[in-house]
Amino acid sequence: MSLLYRTFLRPAVFLQDSEKAHSRILSVLSRISRSRLSLSMLGTLYRSPELSVKLFDIDFPNPVGVAAGMDKNGMAVPSWQSLGYGFCEIGGVTLHEQPGNPKPRMFRASKVKVLINRMGFNNIGANALQEQLQYWKDKGLWPDSPVGINLGKSKVTSLKDAPLDYSGSIKILWKHADFFVINVSSPNTPGLRDLQESKNLESVIKKCCEINKECSEGSDNKEKPLLVKIAPELDDGFLEEIVRLVKKDKLSGVVATNTTVDRPETTNVSSEKIYEEVGGLSGLPLRDKSTEMIRKIYRLTNGKIPIIGVGGIFTADDAWDKIAAGASIVQLYTGLVFEGPAIAKSIVKGLKKRVEREGFETISDVVGIEA
Repeated sequence: MSLLYRTFLRPAVFLQDSEKAHSRILSVLSRISRSRLSLSMLGTLYRSPELSVKLFDIDFPNPVGVAAGMDKNGMAVPSWQSLGYGFCEIGGVTLHEQPGNPKPRMFRASKVKVLINRMGFNNIGANALQEQLQYWKDKGLWPDSPVGINLGKSKVTSLKDAPLDYSGSIKILWKHADFFVINVSSPNTPGLRDLQESKNLESVIKKCCEINKECSEGSDNKEKPLLVKIAPELDDGFLEEIVRLVKKDKLSGVVATNTTVDRPETTNVSSEKIYEEVGGLSGLPLRDKSTEMIRKIYRLTNGKIPIIGVGGIFTADDAWDKIAAGASIVQLYTGLVFEGPAIAKSIVKGLKKRVEREGFETISDVVGIEA
């Protein structure tokens, strides 16, 4: 199926503007998500074998998920499990609806398997997302696999008021999320990465923890796992400070990493032109950088804080490398764009075979073996 996509479908998709192609594919998946028969047919083609992981006291059918940004507005939540993913992370969502940055704002460098985006957290806002997620539940179409929600800061909100913005989204969306990711590392919202500084991040974390606890009271539910998503460019000092805060405030984990503002060297003229665009780069050149960041976090925490690894995953070996470096589970986005809908199934099958071949009992036994 991957060969079919790369040979026939991808060339047609790549004739279109990146964002328009993305929107059209999501629209198709949204329609599929409304039909149990369509979801079943999709699952027959793409559902992955079982490779279960227990993390945050949550059961993941397999360790490969859809990264934030792919399904910002929860349009296709029921489809991701049928496409073979063990979980999905929707968003980034902000408290307030916002249009994002001016278009064009997504660019594709096909020769080097790179996307560059400066979307700017375009999304329908937390209240509208809550309604969309409730719709899937009311129709009995909610997936069995975990659903995470990525939280961003509204552009209209000052850094001083960021804690109220993030926590406000948690309050609205709490009942729908299996876990939340506090995104302070997108390069496309002015000043957002300043929230990675210790004082700013601590205030955001504290308020989010407070609201999380408040929402959990008076119900049978425990507090939802809270994670923080970091940039790949963090120097060792910044990283150590973030890890200190994660430990201090007892966050559940770290997502490593977001897109990069760095640009690799290239001799390809068309890629060089795309690299001139402002925005965050994802794809193949991010692979080793994000893996090294995972390894650093694992070492700093002695493997005691779970890591979700993301960045440049295209194959089972890419996923294996991140898990061996210290990631408990992984996510992808750009790999789906370039490799097509069979990528999750292909990666999970490859991981399962390698676990068996190398004599491990579970994929969790691989975590950190090369840290």
